[in-house]
Amino acid sequence: MKNLLPASFARHTVDADGVRINVRTAGQGPPVLLLHGYPQTHAIWHLVAPRLAETHTVVLTDLRGYGDSDKPPSDAGHTPYAKRAMARDQLLVMRELGFERFAVVGHDRGGRVAHRLALDHPRAVSALAVLDIVPTRHAYLHADADFGRGYYHWFFLTAGNGIPEHLIGGDPEFWIRARMGARHHGGTPFDPDAQAEYVRCFSDPAAIHASCEDYRAAGSIDLVHDEEDAAAGRRLTQPLLALWGEHSFVGRHYDVPAVWSQYADDVTGVALPCDHYVPEEAPEATLGHLRSFLAAHNTP
Repeated sequence: MKNLLPASFARHTVDADGVRINVRTAGQGPPVLLLHGYPQTHAIWHLVAPRLAETHTVVLTDLRGYGDSDKPPSDAGHTPYAKRAMARDQLLVMRELGFERFAVVGHDRGGRVAHRLALDHPRAVSALAVLDIVPTRHAYLHADADFGRGYYHWFFLTAGNGIPEHLIGGDPEFWIRARMGARHHGGTPFDPDAQAEYVRCFSDPAAIHASCEDYRAAGSIDLVHDEEDAAAGRRLTQPLLALWGEHSFVGRHYDVPAVWSQYADDVTGVALPCDHYVPEEAPEATLGHLRSFLAAHNTP
């Protein structure tokens, strides 16, 4: 396995109330937590994190269920993979590293964890950036035939009786490469070593099952929590930056800033010349926008 990050990125394993989270850290300055999406690991940030570490303390993690982090057993309600549980892991990681207040940047599933982290722990999160997503609740409330075709995996991965686990487990490398290849448009090609790392981690049957539980939670307990927030009028109060791919499903189907403005008080947004995998396809643009946003808002 090739190390995609410089040697300056220290390795840690942090115990988050019994769930071991794989962590890499580097740099000095205001802390920023970077969270990855499906079906990936912290390696998605390999083109952005080293340069961001020139001005920030950068923390990279593998979400529970992904990469080299623990994959705890689930339950009938999928509660171990609720975004609330996954977000608390990240809060405990940052506290263990000595950071009580920090910025969070999340792509894809990591953006949903970041959203929940900022809602549940507003004093801890100084600023929030979400990459190529709209809120889970909004996506489900406005799902139509186009959504079903574009995001068919949201429904496939929630199927019961071990169906997605069995089918993906038959050829996990094909699933990873096919999923990622279908959502890439121009820009920087995927790094072969990064893809090999995703395949390595996702070839573990426990990772396949855990990631399905992540999606099952999104369509059940996460929506319960989201509806509770909506009923209580709970919104994000931190500055929020939305970045998305102009060629992605999100970019083609949503007015992204307008959607996030229904959930957050202070929203800015920019489309980037790419598809879904924003940090890998458009690393220079991603880095530039994150640097500007964090310089203005990431105050410990």
